[in-house]
Amino acid sequence: MNAGAWWTWAKATPHLGSYFRSTCPAKRKGDVAPAIRSHFDSWTGGVPGDRDVSFIVTAKEVTESCTSTVGALAFNQIKPSGTLGYRIVKRLFDLVFSLMAIAILFIPVGLVCVLICLESPGSPLYTQERIGKNGKVIKIFKLRSMVADAGNVQKYLNFEQLHQWEIERKVDNDPRITKVGQFIRKCSIDEMPQFLNVLNGDLSVIGPRPITRDELEMHFSDEDKVVFLSVQPGITGLWQATDRNDASFESGLRQKIELHYVRNRCFRMDWKCFAGTFGAMFGKERTGR
Repeated sequence: MNAGAWWTWAKATPHLGSYFRSTCPAKRKGDVAPAIRSHFDSWTGGVPGDRDVSFIVTAKEVTESCTSTVGALAFNQIKPSGTLGYRIVKRLFDLVFSLMAIAILFIPVGLVCVLICLESPGSPLYTQERIGKNGKVIKIFKLRSMVADAGNVQKYLNFEQLHQWEIERKVDNDPRITKVGQFIRKCSIDEMPQFLNVLNGDLSVIGPRPITRDELEMHFSDEDKVVFLSVQPGITGLWQATDRNDASFESGLRQKIELHYVRNRCFRMDWKCFAGTFGAMFGKERTGR
């Protein structure tokens, strides 16, 4: 097998961009740690000294989550990204469902785009930068629900709203949201263009919602980052289907929900997320996040 080893120089470069990847050959699961250990000198050039290094080991044979220590090096082992059959069926579902959704929603979404432009001139679509699987930077599509120059927060927000924006990156009763935008947010129509992201492989229909780099750094430990980024993010997931309004990063509940899905994903849980999303869409008020 190939054991993927991730490490970070915690003191020198503690951010997401400081993660590097290498592979070490090992014939058995028990050989993973020795294989990485033997490669450590080649990575560091054999330079002696104290180092704050963390390894995360992933392999097909690893079926449990555990932590072990070899010498001065700590290893975190996580589950693989589902069985081969699960991944194949999930990808086929993503492709078929997305193509059907695009065909069905093409005209309604087109009409919404016209309404957006009539109320607030500008492109009806925009992109947001998010972190995808394995830390890849992706751009997800959304229908514009705010005024075209919403980035100029000083123009639209008062002092209290600006303070809330700086802390939470969202605002209660945001004046930048248009009337059409309120409707498409309530019905989650603003996220329909993300089926295009599913077709190109950046998203899955079901998965943890893609988050920003700042959210990843602020609310996830190094170990949880690797777990969270080990699967494809989704248009909808367990968070949307359950506690979307009540679970936030600040409370710590959203992280737990998203990580619970990643660690326990299966067809049954995917169906729970899929079915529960419709009740969350039409039975509760959206948060707009």
